[in-house]
Amino acid sequence: MSQERVFLLPDVGEGLTEAEILQWAVKAGDTVEINQILVEVETAKAAVELPSPYAGVVGILHAREGETLPVGQPLITILAGAGAGAGAGAGAGADAGVGTSPGSAGETEEASGREALLVGYGPQESAGRRRRRRTPAVPAARPVAEPAVAAEPPAPAVERTAAKPPVRKLARDLGVDITTVTPTGPGSTVTRDDVRRAAGTSPVTAPEGAPGSVQVTVPESAAETRIPIRGVRKRTAAAMVASAFTAPHVTEFTTVDITATMRLRDTVAARREFRDLRVTPLLFVARALLLALRRTPEANASWDEAAQEIVLKHHVHLGIAAATERGLIVPNIKHADRMSLRELAEALAELTGTARAGRTTPRSMTGGTITITNVGVFGVDTGTPILNPGEAAILALGAVRRMPWVVTDASGAEAIEPRWVTQLALSFDHRLIDGQQGSELLAGIAAVLHDPGLAML
Repeated sequence: MSQERVFLLPDVGEGLTEAEILQWAVKAGDTVEINQILVEVETAKAAVELPSPYAGVVGILHAREGETLPVGQPLITILAGAGAGAGAGAGAGADAGVGTSPGSAGETEEASGREALLVGYGPQESAGRRRRRRTPAVPAARPVAEPAVAAEPPAPAVERTAAKPPVRKLARDLGVDITTVTPTGPGSTVTRDDVRRAAGTSPVTAPEGAPGSVQVTVPESAAETRIPIRGVRKRTAAAMVASAFTAPHVTEFTTVDITATMRLRDTVAARREFRDLRVTPLLFVARALLLALRRTPEANASWDEAAQEIVLKHHVHLGIAAATERGLIVPNIKHADRMSLRELAEALAELTGTARAGRTTPRSMTGGTITITNVGVFGVDTGTPILNPGEAAILALGAVRRMPWVVTDASGAEAIEPRWVTQLALSFDHRLIDGQQGSELLAGIAAVLHDPGLAML
């Protein structure tokens, strides 16, 4: 007998209440396996692919693309068990009993022998990993008579137009029904230009070479464009308002000659172990911040309002602000303080690549302890960054430029030379960090960038 297994929309973040259906990867009647991707959803934190907790045949899709579904509501019904065409895998899926919460992902992992990615968190840290407690399965619905698919009334067909999630988002923002757009892309996919033509708009593009730049469309026949605030952008707006009006911000600035660091960058980039990596000034700024935190650990902390305590963190989960088509996000590198320079370079490359592809997981955006925002990639010299909620400090890296600089030699003689110069801005929560500590942290970062040899001390 087949059983109806109802997969409820899980909380794919921390306390999120809803998610928008971006794109279904299956349709009614499809046979699916455990861990096969079912759907991509967008939450207030990220776009997440949800894999199947069961093996069997797709019965009902409970939401259409573009709809917003509350957490805990039915997402998909799968006919699992004998007769559903799932074979041995169906039994594993039925035994796993996943589908009610992120914690249940561990069950599929144990049953299938491979790691489940149920809530988009990706592989968990191996250190200190514990076996998860079993979560009760969603109660099975009444048995369905054989044959399974025939007994299940077919769900209304869900139109699935081939288009990437950013293109679907653009269509929604412009009020275009993507199912009516004529596709011209490879494999009959809908492209941005297809959507713009359907909306009668023309693109206005950000300066070339600005990573994470977002295209803005201006309707030719309208005086204004209204863009719904939702998903990542809505969450970011709320978080920034809460941060700005909760934590007393102080921002300090310094301008530093980083010529020695730029020479080191060239040397490192030429080494064999770094030739497959992009070695940027951001890598060395990140390392300088990690080194400076050893002398000013108070900056790697959070404020516990309820307990009236300062919580010092004994690990550094380094956040890197990234501009994406869904808005500004701040994924973080777990345990960045334990990494070698190459490991840090690899982590930065993976983080930025994943962010630009729109595949950042909720797990990578939680637990951050301190953040860097690189405004220099947009040609900006400096700014006053707002703290990422729950963190005590954020460092802004400005553009690295060749500028005239007064240089003093060993004899005390001064000369003006062209040097590589940048500006750093450090914002910090004055409840946790006083002026001396903030100044020491910023000066420590600048000192390492000015003379990387100080890292040897």
